[in-house]
Amino acid sequence: QVQLVESGGGLVQAGGSLRLSCAATRSTFSVSTIGWYRQGPLNQRELVADITSGGTTNYADSVKGRFTISRDNAVNTVYLQMNSLQPADTAVYYCQAETFGVITWGQGTQVTVSS
Repeated sequence: QVQLVESGGGLVQAGGSLRLSCAATRSTFSVSTIGWYRQGPLNQRELVADITSGGTTNYADSVKGRFTISRDNAVNTVYLQMNSLQPADTAVYYCQAETFGVITWGQGTQVTVSS
């Protein structure tokens, strides 16, 4: 099965930017739908953005215009570019792959936004 390794989290001031990466270990990544989820202090996990194998994207209303999801199949990696970050964006961010109905989660990476 595909395995996912996440990186890029950290501490940033409000208004700043971060780019998260999700790297996969198998070539089936190229036919997978990849989603970014987050889980904040309320202990809820919510969908932030996803991208299909064909490149179609969608975003949660709370991040539209600020976040961009993209993929580079040559290196089996999906990115989440996060701009204009707000304290409400503070959460653990998780990468999820769906490949022909099989779902795999990454380990998560912490994003903290200070005022």
